[in-house]
Amino acid sequence: MVEKIRSLCQEHGTSFWALERELGIGNGVIARWSRSSPRVETVKLVADYFGVTVDELLKDGQNGA
Repeated sequence: MVEKIRSLCQEHGTSFWALERELGIGNGVIARWSRSSPRVETVKLVADYFGVTVDELLKDGQNGA
């Protein structure tokens, strides 16, 4: 999921830091999702920001699940 968000940030010309600031979440939160489980509410904020579904953020690009 972190790599998908990184890709979306690049497509939209933003960074994790700017995204976290815009959404009012803590600095470094998104990067830590590679090691810990995020809160569903926070994932929903990110999905809404990019206009995608939570499922799209969770999809593995290699096998679609």
